[in-house]
Amino acid sequence: MTVAVKYDTNLAMGLGLIDETKVLLQAWEPPMSATELYEAILESGALSRISAYRLRNIVVRAFGNRYLTDHGKPAAFLKRLVNALPSAQLDQLFYIHTARANRIFADFVRQVYWPAYQSAAAFLTKQMAEEFIWRAIDDGKTPSRWADGQVMRMGRYLTGCCTDFGLLGSPSSSGRPLRSFSIEPNVVTYLAYDLHFQSIGDNALLAHEDWGLFGLERQDVLEALRRNSLKGHFIVQAAGDVVRIDWKHRGMEALCDVLAEG
Repeated sequence: MTVAVKYDTNLAMGLGLIDETKVLLQAWEPPMSATELYEAILESGALSRISAYRLRNIVVRAFGNRYLTDHGKPAAFLKRLVNALPSAQLDQLFYIHTARANRIFADFVRQVYWPAYQSAAAFLTKQMAEEFIWRAIDDGKTPSRWADGQVMRMGRYLTGCCTDFGLLGSPSSSGRPLRSFSIEPNVVTYLAYDLHFQSIGDNALLAHEDWGLFGLERQDVLEALRRNSLKGHFIVQAAGDVVRIDWKHRGMEALCDVLAEG
């Protein structure tokens, strides 16, 4: 029986943390733990503008949860790309891993942001964010019943994280404006390979929930993979509902090295 993941408040540790993540990836060396990375950053002074207390929360509860899972594989892959890819692509990779580590953020994007975007809404309001959280509380998705103030803060964290990653604009009296947001080609390739090396079959891969972070459904994913196949990373064969993908690269490290070379 699958146990549903409960929502937590780890987004409070730093939202997108894009600039900080770049610094931390450059400083991290396998097999550093989050605590060892914190000590190294503290000693180096690379993020000296941040207090030691807040830095520990950022490194351990944010960076660690996002990038040091599965024996640090996400950090190892992204470290190969951090100085090579344009910011637009790198930010989207951070977005994927942030959403995976923060279920409340991933569900908010899929259940609130994209329906609003697809209905041509101009703004996403704090009321929309708070209503999403109240529904989650009523559905038992939080470990306890959050107080009103915590709901308000989490609403701000959700919309603020969307702004950090480019889904929303800066806040105004009407809410945060929805911005055009589409997946970068190299991110399509990275995500497809990442799912493939999690032993997800080709057909299941096309329907994986991670694509929903970019508003993509199965047919959209298939078309994106077909376009990317022209770059030679894989060959896509589709007949009806059956899809077969021939994968060129034998591991994520090899893929990341190729992406880094451009």
